[in-house]
Amino acid sequence: MSTLWQAVGAEWGKLWSVRSTWWCLAGALVLMVLSAITLGGATATEALRDGGAGVRLTAGEPVVSATSFVQFAMVAAAMLVITSEYASGSIRVTLQATPARGVVLAAKALVVGPVMFAAGVVSGAVAAASVYVVLSADVFGGLVVMPIGEVVPDLLGAGVFLALVSVMTVGVGAAMRSAAGTLTAVFMLLMGLPLLLLMTGAPVALDASMRLPTFAGLAFMGSTDNLTGGPIPYSAGEGLAWLLAWTAAALATGFAVLRRRDA
Repeated sequence: MSTLWQAVGAEWGKLWSVRSTWWCLAGALVLMVLSAITLGGATATEALRDGGAGVRLTAGEPVVSATSFVQFAMVAAAMLVITSEYASGSIRVTLQATPARGVVLAAKALVVGPVMFAAGVVSGAVAAASVYVVLSADVFGGLVVMPIGEVVPDLLGAGVFLALVSVMTVGVGAAMRSAAGTLTAVFMLLMGLPLLLLMTGAPVALDASMRLPTFAGLAFMGSTDNLTGGPIPYSAGEGLAWLLAWTAAALATGFAVLRRRDA
């Protein structure tokens, strides 16, 4: 156990020692705010066009929808945690310091997960406050409200989703080893494949797309603002289960490759 925590300490130091981490997290914050305001503004404008009767938009709802875009900034940060070491050759030093490769991968996941969770919650809170300040104005009909009891669960859900997607990326990065390969694989898993399956219109393909990470995450967060035009057809608990399954599968694949191939 002491070896694991020593590895965690080393990974923590490496994460914050490079500028790319700060730039990715700053980009995630800006993207979260702009996306949430844009999506919330579109919803409020549409509601006003329809008369606005009985419409109530909480500041957390656009934040949940914005995670579909923000996840890629988190993916970039998580990807570099491992692919940058392969690019520079420093992975050899890492594995010499900690020969147990499962410990190395676990340490990276244990650092990335909490950091991305915190980043997701903080950026979501800033975005929710921005949505409320901007869209509660009379020009948008004053439809946006900010009940803490509803917004906080939205922020926590967004944080969990972004953390799991980031840990999943670490697993894919361990398997792919290159930044280009990891980014391509994760993009296809999160966005490309779900969209392709939706476009087919076939019931089996639609059902399969709903179980992929992005839609599973939206189900977990309770989002109705998604490409399906309505709520995901299963519970939040099932959405979380699918997210965890994809994350575990990515880590298992990454560990299998890391264990069998030379650095």
